[in-house]
Amino acid sequence: MIIGSCIIEITIYDVSTLKEKRHVVKSIVERLKSRYNISIAEIGMNDKWQRSQIGFACVSNSKNHANEVIDKVINFIENDQRIEITNIEIEIL
Repeated sequence: MIIGSCIIEITIYDVSTLKEKRHVVKSIVERLKSRYNISIAEIGMNDKWQRSQIGFACVSNSKNHANEVIDKVINFIENDQRIEITNIEIEIL
């Protein structure tokens, strides 16, 4: 069993309250959950209204597949015009 995990730090543009931030983050998290069948949650920077940390994991039977899923999720997030990725940490176990 191979576990791929990733922590992504993002900057969220055009938000001025925590409520707006949570709406953007929740939208991204829910779309990724349904599209890629991963475990995902906001894991850090909960009190900062323009920054967030999102963590996700996938389980696979090969490293290549785990890497593919992680790359697809990162590309999906990068294509969202509301945010910018500032840091990525990937770990394959």
